[in-house]
Amino acid sequence: MFTALFRRHALIHDKDGDVAATQSYQGGDYQGGTFHGVESARRRSLEVGRTRLLVTGGMFMLAFSIISARLVEVSIFKSSEALRHARSTEAAPLHVGRGDIVDRNGVVLATSLPTVNLYAEPQDIQDPAEVAKRVVSALPDLPYAEVEAKLASERSFVYLKRNLTPNQEYSINHLGIPGLSFEKGERRVYPHGPLAAHIVGMTDIDHHGVAGIEKKFDARLRSSSAPLALSIDIRIQNAMREELAKSIEDFQALGGTGLVMDVHTGELVAMVSLPDFNPNGTLTDQNAMFDRATLGVYEMGSTFKLFTAAAALDLGVANVESRYDATNPIQIANFSIRDYHALKRWLTVPEILIHSSNIGAAKMGLDVGTKNLREYLGKFGLLSPASLELPEVASPLVPNPWREINTMTVAFGHGMAVTPVQMITGVSAIVNGGTFRPATVLKREESAIPAGERVISAETAKKIRWMMRLVVEDGTGAKAEAPGYLVGGKTGTAEKNVSGHYVRKALLSSFMAAFPIANPKYTVLVIMDEPQGNKSTFGYATGGWTAAPVVSRVVARIAPMVGIAPIYDHWPGKGYGGAPEVVPAVARTTDLSGGESE
Repeated sequence: MFTALFRRHALIHDKDGDVAATQSYQGGDYQGGTFHGVESARRRSLEVGRTRLLVTGGMFMLAFSIISARLVEVSIFKSSEALRHARSTEAAPLHVGRGDIVDRNGVVLATSLPTVNLYAEPQDIQDPAEVAKRVVSALPDLPYAEVEAKLASERSFVYLKRNLTPNQEYSINHLGIPGLSFEKGERRVYPHGPLAAHIVGMTDIDHHGVAGIEKKFDARLRSSSAPLALSIDIRIQNAMREELAKSIEDFQALGGTGLVMDVHTGELVAMVSLPDFNPNGTLTDQNAMFDRATLGVYEMGSTFKLFTAAAALDLGVANVESRYDATNPIQIANFSIRDYHALKRWLTVPEILIHSSNIGAAKMGLDVGTKNLREYLGKFGLLSPASLELPEVASPLVPNPWREINTMTVAFGHGMAVTPVQMITGVSAIVNGGTFRPATVLKREESAIPAGERVISAETAKKIRWMMRLVVEDGTGAKAEAPGYLVGGKTGTAEKNVSGHYVRKALLSSFMAAFPIANPKYTVLVIMDEPQGNKSTFGYATGGWTAAPVVSRVVARIAPMVGIAPIYDHWPGKGYGGAPEVVPAVARTTDLSGGESE
């Protein structure tokens, strides 16, 4: 049906009959003052729209009123509280992960890398067996039975694998399994592997230090991103480790330790213990975890004669020309003190060191006296644990009670046991001019080097250095010679004490050195545990044959690294560096054994 639109005009009258207005409309009728049809619908629509507009406007006004009120509250009433919060936020340090550990030159020894951990929420796993199968297909190193057991457990959260690689993360993500998720984490990484493992230590899976520097400074490393600088020079550490490992293999030794110390600061620039471990991997060998340098307590043998001679010279009970009768062994109670390769004659103090005479050292110890010897050993740091910044530090074994026989045996390095760190620290105090400074594995800035404590006179120190040079030039330490660097030192060979009994063929062979001996910068200590003689040593396994060559090779490698220029000269007899002008007569004999004490 077609309905035509038409326009009409209606006259609207007031109550007196006058025309009040004219109303135009389309369609519909006007009856009794009321519009009907299209015009009526149009008017109703306008009224509805107007009402909605009013309601919407009211809502906007209410919202703006609430926002305005909140702004007033924040800006006026809470401004001081916001300011305090802002200041507290500025003061709080941003956590950026566990701090790095670096060597003395800034080379990174331990750092943390961002990683992800895979975990599961078992309540969301529909089919543990099937999910476990798919997870193991992406991560083949995970055992299926273990993964399935975790997924089927009643726990709300279980770790499946920590420290995923990006490829592993992608593979798991690609599976699209509900209930498997990732969390951000850190992985502690040791770029040099086992090279400094015993010093740096390691952390557990929760990044808590459990050994070495990581344990000792755990709180600091967790709260600060500033690197912790060690005294270790990783180049020197590497040279020592390589040379020591070579000799351990050549002589089929059980293990060994090697240390290098700055004699003027007490800083350990190298400290190696073999066997060692890789802190990046899974640890299974407890023997490898044992730090021989700080936890090993050993009778050091003839290297101890340096302390006896230093005490005797410093007290004035002997001088470089004093002589001791080493013709016959000493019999005391049920014990016999004898020389390994006896010269059976009177020996001067330098000759006692050169030929490593137990008899001469024992008699010199008696001249020093028990009280004085103990006092000097205490000054050299040998009667108490080394004050080292590591949790793994052992205490020395000291005679108790200390009788005259103990004085005699301790004088040549038996009956008292110390750690290698104590040994090298004590000798450093002798060769640096007589000042004891405690050992450290932390880098010491020049302003932080301790003044130290004088333990012997500078003149005594000079004479001991001269005698140490004679040991290398004319005595048992010939194989420690490093051409151009004037090495001085002392050999040591001690039978190991096992369950209260000395085992004749179980030797602890060592060499204690300093270079350049006229004005030493470094001390070097090498110890080998039960080396076996071979064809190259004519079957001998003493310190002069096994440990001294390691010192020679290490000195030749590290001296150029630290800027020590070679000099080609000899000290004895030439007054080099202020050495005594009078050189006692030295019997020069061929001694294939190295002449160590037993």
